[in-house]
Amino acid sequence: MNYRTGIVSSLAEIGAPAWSALLATQRDGNPFLSYAFLHALHASGCVAPDTGWQPQYLALWQGDTLAAAMPLYVKSHSYGEYVFDWAWADAYQRNGLDYYPKLLSAIPFTPVAGGRLLARDAAARAALVELLCAQQEAAGMSSSHVLFAPQAQARQLQEAGFMLRSGVQFHWLNPGYRDFEAFLATLEHKKRKNIRAERRKVAEAGVTMRQVRGADAGEADWRLFHRCYANTYAEHRSSPYLNLDFFLRIGAAMPQNILLVIAARNGRDIAASLLIHSDDTLFGRYWGALEHVPCLHFETAYYQPLEFCIAHKIATFEGGAQGEHKMARGFLPQKTWSAHWLAHPAFADAIERFLERERGGIDSYIDELNDRNPFRQAST
Repeated sequence: MNYRTGIVSSLAEIGAPAWSALLATQRDGNPFLSYAFLHALHASGCVAPDTGWQPQYLALWQGDTLAAAMPLYVKSHSYGEYVFDWAWADAYQRNGLDYYPKLLSAIPFTPVAGGRLLARDAAARAALVELLCAQQEAAGMSSSHVLFAPQAQARQLQEAGFMLRSGVQFHWLNPGYRDFEAFLATLEHKKRKNIRAERRKVAEAGVTMRQVRGADAGEADWRLFHRCYANTYAEHRSSPYLNLDFFLRIGAAMPQNILLVIAARNGRDIAASLLIHSDDTLFGRYWGALEHVPCLHFETAYYQPLEFCIAHKIATFEGGAQGEHKMARGFLPQKTWSAHWLAHPAFADAIERFLERERGGIDSYIDELNDRNPFRQAST
């Protein structure tokens, strides 16, 4: 089948109607793939060539219809990815080779699984993979990396010569809890006792909590959240990836997907977390505080969101990257997938051997974690 192919430097070149129509055929409702979220990253300058993220989206057209597309960036570093390849870059450098620039398909700063090979049908998806392979070779890149892809798409890329890498995240699953106490009742006694103690510490510190839906969040709420977010980065002697303009843009463009949890003490707002959700999944994203209160992070970023999931019958809460400590709060390990292609044959062979060993380690790690299941009995 003949397609008109394109490599675009801005999502605006595709346009919201065409992008949204293609997403509607994917049926996963992932808010991070939405035009609103991706365009906000680009328009706010958070994702731009001068920040090391140069958009280079792949697109296949049939007439005026967008048949397939892939979020793709030329990267000059490995920040904001959450599938770490710093050791690979270091090995290249030690051997006098350039690892950057590289190609990356991911949602910037967002370790959330979702479609990367967006296509209306199998034929268009196969053509998109062919276009990616042709582009990575024609551009002379050291490598291509497709992060947090669905397993089926990762396998399709493996058939095209990519190497697979697995990782672990922690997700909370809601079988239909009546309320937070019903959830606690399923946990081991010690885990249940610790959660109650953490929540009690926050309440006894005089902290009150409120949940603000996106449609009700005003500019003052977003300015507060950004202050908290930026302050927490500063306390860790780091620079935030996202700016106030980005938060204001998603607040205006996708309020139906947004939840802010705000903590106050003595009439003053002191902490906030931002969560993004679809109809069936809540995604923990960012948090920050202006002053320290013991256990406030757990209340703001975990327990309040869990209450939201229960109240709104949301089936899954993805708590973000890493974090074995989440298991004590009812989160269970889930495997993630990424796919990697390296142009240099010797390095590709060495990394493939490394990934084989790493996959075995990941599988053993997940088995070990499952042996430490925090529930008294399976909550099915």
